[in-house]
Amino acid sequence: MSEAYSRAWRDSIEQPERFWSEAAKALEWTSAPSRVWDEDGGWFPDGTLNTAHNCLDRHIAAGRGEAAALIYDSPVTDTIRQYSYAELLEETGRVAAMLASLGVARGDRVVLYMPMIPETVFAMLACARLGAIHSVVFGGFAALELAKRIDDATPKALLTASCGIEGARVVAYKPMVDEALALAQHRIEHVVLLQRDRLEGTLHAPRDLDWQVLRAATVADPVPAPVPVAAADPLYILYTSGTTGTPKGVVRENGGHAVALAWSMANIYDIGAGDVFWAASDVGWVVGHSYIVYAPLLVGATTVLFEGKPVGTPDPGTFWRTIARHGVKTFFTAPTAIRAIRKEDPDGRFIDEIGTGRCQAIFLAGERADPETIAWAEGCTALPVIDHWWQTELGWPAIASCFALGDLRRKRGSAGFPVPGYDFTILSEDGHPMPAGESGAVAIRAPLPPGAFRTLWNNKAGYEKNFLAFPGFYETGDAGYIDAEGFVHIMGRTDDIINVAGHRLSTGQMEQIVAGVDGVAECAVIGADDAIKGMIPVAFVVPRAGAEGDDTMRDRVIRAVRAELGAVAALKTAFVVQQLPKTRSGKILRNLLRKIVNGEDFTTPPTIEDPAVPDALKAAVGGHALV
Repeated sequence: MSEAYSRAWRDSIEQPERFWSEAAKALEWTSAPSRVWDEDGGWFPDGTLNTAHNCLDRHIAAGRGEAAALIYDSPVTDTIRQYSYAELLEETGRVAAMLASLGVARGDRVVLYMPMIPETVFAMLACARLGAIHSVVFGGFAALELAKRIDDATPKALLTASCGIEGARVVAYKPMVDEALALAQHRIEHVVLLQRDRLEGTLHAPRDLDWQVLRAATVADPVPAPVPVAAADPLYILYTSGTTGTPKGVVRENGGHAVALAWSMANIYDIGAGDVFWAASDVGWVVGHSYIVYAPLLVGATTVLFEGKPVGTPDPGTFWRTIARHGVKTFFTAPTAIRAIRKEDPDGRFIDEIGTGRCQAIFLAGERADPETIAWAEGCTALPVIDHWWQTELGWPAIASCFALGDLRRKRGSAGFPVPGYDFTILSEDGHPMPAGESGAVAIRAPLPPGAFRTLWNNKAGYEKNFLAFPGFYETGDAGYIDAEGFVHIMGRTDDIINVAGHRLSTGQMEQIVAGVDGVAECAVIGADDAIKGMIPVAFVVPRAGAEGDDTMRDRVIRAVRAELGAVAALKTAFVVQQLPKTRSGKILRNLLRKIVNGEDFTTPPTIEDPAVPDALKAAVGGHALV
């Protein structure tokens, strides 16, 4: 056991104010907080600071202006560009001047509907500099979903680009922006459009402004000074994916967010000034907010902004090539990305040829990492592969092996141990703590640590609902257990626990078994309605490259689950398919799978990566009897 980890976790729970007061010293405060926690004011309630200043200006003042801050690597446009801290401040300042010329000021909202390009980072930091609140909406989101977010956030301005590039596809953004603005009730004063080489967008005067023209018009304006804001003031609103009706806008506060992210870089990921960190995510998701943009820059590191895919841009070696090319020290991606690479390169030939350069560890999050995927990645890379768990609501890891604290304990199938600041318990349906090894609802004792949400935008009741089921605890919505050694196991959403003839079974546990069957690249197990047993499990399996024609796979999957869990598991139906329906962040859309197997009507979610997949699965399921 790592004594440094144990001491840190114990101190954070027993003396949270002292622990987080010390952590807050890593930042530069305009007005240092005299108090650490207040029930009404939250974390560091009387402190003021500016997040963009902490990401940029203070590093330059410390003499690190020429150090690399941002590396933009875009295999889809064959572009690599590097920005020093001084250059990133200049670019951020120019966008801040643009926004200021449009009247954007502290507390105003700005929607960013943009691809993975440097200007997106400039815009996020520019909003933070002005004290404005940015709301990044994943580029390519459907117009109706964008309209809902516009109506909820009521922004003063919207920044967009003419297109995004999704692998081989060019996605036109401006027509979706125009449609969204026509659907929305809220009227936006200004739309600023960045024209990309691949596709031009149409400007509609006087509302729409050309990004480069506006930049040129304000180039002589001084770079706005960082606006001090209260620690509890919002930095951004991030709407959770897959919402229906009114979207759920998670509000991230400036103070606690900056303290938690700086602490996590130093103590989980082992990243400091001059190190290169790469989170292979998208700025439209919480991982991109936290670990592409803010956390690396808060500690003076170099962050990689990657516009591409794990496979197909151009091949399954693109991740390893990027890691080696830029000297990445710590790499963060989703398990689904590793599974996609393994599917195309099962023997790891690209890893053997390219290597992993200076990389010391790989972290996984976003979707449960099955033991088979971790074993493959560790075997091929010879690096520690660390699964860890968190949510949009939390903003930073809650369960992990704190690599930088010398804790390398790992157990495949577990996300690790509670991160300092988080006090986990497993509760029964009636709120009683479950003994070690027994499953229940995963809950975190309140108050949540710095960086976690303290409200939802315009939806206080929705926020409070997260604490109603188990008073004094935040209900994560996940099911799992803590084993005798203290490892926390997240087995899936609570609605992924199915009741088969009175037996409560975890589909996550079944997925773990199916993933270990030879030839399986990835899988999902869901519960289908059954007139006799209530529910029955159904598996969807994607074969690895070279195993597509294996007629025995379906039967081997069924036998494997039966052999390990017994007849009570009752897995009798498995579909071998080409793809699973996934969001662009890599989450498998299990609720959509349930609707397909139950023969229910469904709407293709706006977050889906490939809109053609649901209909292909519906055809595969067809009239198959689920027995």
